[in-house]
Amino acid sequence: MRALHADAVVLGDGSPVADGAVVLDPAGVVVAVGAAADILPRHSGVAIERVRGVVLPGLVNAHTHLELSALRGQVPGGAGFVPWVEHLIGVRDEVQPEGDAAAIERAVDELSACGTVAVGEVTNSLAAVGPLARRGFAGCVFHEVFGVERGPLLERLAALPRSVEERLGTWPSAQLAYAPSPHTLYTTHAHVVRRLLEQGAERGLRLSLHLAEHAAERRFLENGDGPIAGWYEQRLRLRRDLLEWPGQSPVAFADSLGALAPNVLVVHLTDARPEELELVARRGSPVVLCPRSNLHIETRLPPLLAMLAAGIAPGLGTDSLASNASLDVLAEARALSERFPSVPAVELVAMATWGSARALGLRDVGRIVPGARPGLFAIEGDPGADPCAFILRNVRSPRRWLARRGESST
Repeated sequence: MRALHADAVVLGDGSPVADGAVVLDPAGVVVAVGAAADILPRHSGVAIERVRGVVLPGLVNAHTHLELSALRGQVPGGAGFVPWVEHLIGVRDEVQPEGDAAAIERAVDELSACGTVAVGEVTNSLAAVGPLARRGFAGCVFHEVFGVERGPLLERLAALPRSVEERLGTWPSAQLAYAPSPHTLYTTHAHVVRRLLEQGAERGLRLSLHLAEHAAERRFLENGDGPIAGWYEQRLRLRRDLLEWPGQSPVAFADSLGALAPNVLVVHLTDARPEELELVARRGSPVVLCPRSNLHIETRLPPLLAMLAAGIAPGLGTDSLASNASLDVLAEARALSERFPSVPAVELVAMATWGSARALGLRDVGRIVPGARPGLFAIEGDPGADPCAFILRNVRSPRRWLARRGESST
């Protein structure tokens, strides 16, 4: 065993411990954590490493699209979601498979360098699953299902197991859960959304859903018009009678389908209203925010203060490198701190650790508690009286791994 003695230990789900210590077994499992004056005498003879700075649990990035990493810096934002996705599709058509693969490998390396141990990866191609598995990442892989024509979509859903086997063979990691998930409520037929929700509940899976991300989504679902309706007809050449809309807001429609539930992550909620956030909270849906992506695409942030007032404790994700500058969830916490200075730094750092782990249904990461194997890293320097504020001020400082969760050799 070994002990880490730090100026401060940030637990992830509680107040930081000044002059703290963490004792680890050889596998990186936390044996004890607390004030150094209490912990170290009870573990005499254990090798001690003195850390001048802050020790944190490994980060959890609860919403990524790693297969889009080759598009980094190539998709301008600021004009709204539909113009952004139109540009993305145009650029995406020009990327070669070998460029995709290299970019994904670099992105997974970047996640590790940031101090990340777990992800919620949203995928169409499953291309990032192998690299994530080889580096020992935990988390969830959400295989997106989308299409507005019921028959063909049901056929694609039925073919997913064969598609997974053809692309990956045996699933490469027990640490990565797999769940087919609806893309959005305006890109996935309602019948198929219900089918996916039923399958998820039957199999004990956690699903993911982009929800209330932008005003065009609300306009389409409530009125059946606006930029999304035009995009469907002009870009996708869909007959107007195939475009179904419920005459409800995104959150109300999700609730009517049963998509507000403890096993369904709702991602973004940038356009959600206070009464809708209260409904999300009552239903117990985990919430994941991607503030820098929202700023890039829509120049808008999620209503964090209203979420906190409703009792929502969100996790954080970065979304893709097509809409973000990096894969660092501490940079997401920093972005929120700059715009919501009344929110305590300890709550924002918790969103990047235990908040995101809890959203993904992970118990073994995101917090430093006995029995967990969170992975630990350090940000060095004088943390002063508020270690979490120190972390957010020093997001660009180097991070040093102290205990990795481990990588496979295959």
